[in-house]
Amino acid sequence: MRGAKSKSLALAGLLLSCLGMIFSANTGFSVSVYDVTSRSISLRWPKFSGASSYRVTATAVNTVGHSLLAHFSDVTLKATLTSLIPSTVYAVQAEAIDKNGIILAEAQIMQSTAPDIPVIDRAYSKLSNSITVEWRAVPGATGYMLTAQDGDSFIETVVKNSPGTVTGLKPATLYRITIRSINSGGKSQPSPFRKAKTVLAAPILSVSSPSCDSIALSWHAVYMAAGFSVSLMRSDGLGRMLRENTTNTSLIFTNLDPGTLYTIKAYAWNANGMPGDDFTYNQRTSPNAPVDVKVAFNSGALRVSWMPTEGALTYSVTASDGLLKLKCNTSSSFCTVPSLQCSSEYHVSVTAYNDAGSSKPTDAVSLKTIPCAPGNISIEEDEPGHLLVSWSSVSFGHYYVVFVKSDDGLEVHCNTSHTQCHFQSDCGFTYFISVFAYNKAGQSPLGDVFNYTTAPCCPSDFRAAFVSSDTVRVTWAAVRGADLYETRAASRSTAVLCNDTAPACTLSALQCDTRYRITVRSLSEAGGTNTSCAPQHLATAPCSPEIKNISKEGLSAISVQWESHNEDATYVVTARGEAGLWHCTSTGSSCTLTDLPCGSAFTVSAIAKSPAGQSLPSYSVPLETDPCCPNDLILTQVTQSVTNVSWSAGKGAQTYVTTLESPKGQAKCRTLQNYCLLGCITCGTNYTVSLKAISETGLTASCTYQGYSSSACCPFGVKLYRLSNNGIRVFWRASDETINYSTDLRGSKGNFTCTPSTGGSHCDITEIPCGDVYTVVVAPLTDKGPKLTFCPKKIYSVTCSGSSVGMGKSTLYIHYKFMKFVKYVRIM
Repeated sequence: MRGAKSKSLALAGLLLSCLGMIFSANTGFSVSVYDVTSRSISLRWPKFSGASSYRVTATAVNTVGHSLLAHFSDVTLKATLTSLIPSTVYAVQAEAIDKNGIILAEAQIMQSTAPDIPVIDRAYSKLSNSITVEWRAVPGATGYMLTAQDGDSFIETVVKNSPGTVTGLKPATLYRITIRSINSGGKSQPSPFRKAKTVLAAPILSVSSPSCDSIALSWHAVYMAAGFSVSLMRSDGLGRMLRENTTNTSLIFTNLDPGTLYTIKAYAWNANGMPGDDFTYNQRTSPNAPVDVKVAFNSGALRVSWMPTEGALTYSVTASDGLLKLKCNTSSSFCTVPSLQCSSEYHVSVTAYNDAGSSKPTDAVSLKTIPCAPGNISIEEDEPGHLLVSWSSVSFGHYYVVFVKSDDGLEVHCNTSHTQCHFQSDCGFTYFISVFAYNKAGQSPLGDVFNYTTAPCCPSDFRAAFVSSDTVRVTWAAVRGADLYETRAASRSTAVLCNDTAPACTLSALQCDTRYRITVRSLSEAGGTNTSCAPQHLATAPCSPEIKNISKEGLSAISVQWESHNEDATYVVTARGEAGLWHCTSTGSSCTLTDLPCGSAFTVSAIAKSPAGQSLPSYSVPLETDPCCPNDLILTQVTQSVTNVSWSAGKGAQTYVTTLESPKGQAKCRTLQNYCLLGCITCGTNYTVSLKAISETGLTASCTYQGYSSSACCPFGVKLYRLSNNGIRVFWRASDETINYSTDLRGSKGNFTCTPSTGGSHCDITEIPCGDVYTVVVAPLTDKGPKLTFCPKKIYSVTCSGSSVGMGKSTLYIHYKFMKFVKYVRIM
């Protein structure tokens, strides 16, 4: 029934609240609640323009006849309505009224009052940080707020119903306790207070087990405590409970069982004997020391075993050699301590542990370990073929064994009480060496295995041969142990190196005319270098000469000069051309090439020879001999003043210069041909004949030939007269009275010739047929050849009518042949 009523009131309040909001929205006037108690509601509203007063009415929704009306002036904008019914929903209406009593605006709101004030029945403390409160329920309350106040500080807690507990309090402190009821409308006024004091705080124990049969406790003083009570009992319920009351802050329980779990409870009481909070703690006593400890040594590790002890959770084994402690932890009854130091004496003890602490260590057991592997091992090849292995002595080592194994599988050993051993060795082998020490405990661990590689063997079948004047090819047979071969050719001033993995090497760029010491050394990364290998000596060929000058010594002789720094060499100079090879030899710095053909081109080079070999040829120098003179030269007189000169080709000649020279003058021509015409020749004169043959590069050969005489001069002033008996007389004037002349008369009806006596200047020709035209030529006679054909001609006509010869007008025809002058140019 109460639930239905509450739902109806809530629905009505929601409806009126919505209406009030609507009124406020329409008029701009509203009312709001800012505080609610069990019997009051506090309101506020805004000032409304034109209002001279405000009227507030509160009407209980579900209670008939209970309403409250209050008037306020225009300056009052908030008010508190009192004397209301707790847990009741009121419809609150506020109205703004003008001075004429007219309502200008109104606003409504639904508000419930808080529940009634509860009454505390009882307040008490069971824990040091809380107080528990009991009260009677208040109708309409949905919860309660408990408040514990200590001076100015307070703590509040909201609960749903009775009883309720306030926590977070201070121990042994007096608090004022109040309670307020709560619903959706608000909180009631505080109830009348009750005083309650929290109990003492529990002592906080610090617990330990200093020995296997005792437990020690300590704690800090507790505020307002007059004394403490501590009880102890086995957690498994066996045995009796021990209890101690004390005013101190520490306590020890003795004569307890080792390794046993105990439950401890402690609390403080005040002067009235009221106990405070208690503190419970579980503590185990530390275990007893293990018994029947046994020690065994195996393969460098220590195995320790014992009888389990009561209450022990773990065990720790300690092996100490005085400087270093080795430990082994386990939860079983045995443990293996690895990595014992060799050559050491250990003292072994066992300690049991649980969460309370540790037992006393057992009595130490002594154990000596195997000797360490010998150190400072050195391997020396004190002489080729002998190895000396030495090492440092080892503590607890009674004797030593050295094992030496070569890389071909052969193994030897040496047993000694000293610190060194001797072994035989071979070149090019790798030996694996290990040293062990022994005592009664056994063999030392394997130490470092040393590799010692002897120097590789010297190369065999060592050969060195030149492949060129400055390059030598060195070969040898591969040898054992060699990773690399170093070939070295050393002279007084230089050295040439060649490194290769193959059993051959080529040394190039050697200095000429030098004696070298050639060695081949075998190398390996591990064995080093074999420096005992025998060398070979080899001399290089002479240095190439350098031609410095070529000069002409004669018509067919050429001198060649060179420069070279060889100590002992013979030099051969060669001229090579199309014409063949020409040589000259010398031990000095020059020689002469003879009988070289003219008009030929050569390349001249020189080489040096010695017992060590032959040098490379020098750089070639071009050589050209003078061109050859033409073998045949022919002179032919073309006219009285023009002579044609022709000749055979001269080998190597490109340009020719021909000269005819006499006291009366000189005629010269230059040509590229093998002939030329010389003009301005004086008739009846002796000439010297010369010719120069010039090569393309300008070399000149001066050629002389037999002298040349030009022909006698033609007569002049030739005239013809008719004689009786059909004859004619030819007259002329001679240039020289010692010259004989011949007259030729040629026509279609016959040819006629007459020759006068020496010194004569006319000639008669008889019985000439008439009726013909004759050509008349008067020319000097020569002893060396035919008549000259270049003298002038006269035309003569003989008629047959009449008694006299008709002398025709003679016409002289003089034919000239023009001379060609060709200039031949030599290109230097």
